[in-house]
Amino acid sequence: MTKKEISGGTVHDLPADLKKALTADSKALGVWETLTPLARNEWICWTIYVKQQKTRDEHVSRVISELKEGMRRPCCWIGCIHRKDKKISPSIQGILDKRSKSKKYS
Repeated sequence: MTKKEISGGTVHDLPADLKKALTADSKALGVWETLTPLARNEWICWTIYVKQQKTRDEHVSRVISELKEGMRRPCCWIGCIHRKDKKISPSIQGILDKRSKSKKYS
């Protein structure tokens, strides 16, 4: 029997911790495989974008639970800013600019 590869995203490879969590939950994995590559990419980016390991662990856990709840994309996520094949929309650029200004003054 051959082991099936788990699908990744458009820009990001599937990180080991998220792959392990998906492999451990067949329902979440089933939903994962029905997502578009772009939607999977957003989940991956949302997971790896954080800086602290504790937050990343929470995001991995939330990916599994939210997929099982029927969510197809991360809630309130601005989308992957790492894509080089597509220009960032003006609305997303505005959000990023606002975030960078607030970090300068905090």
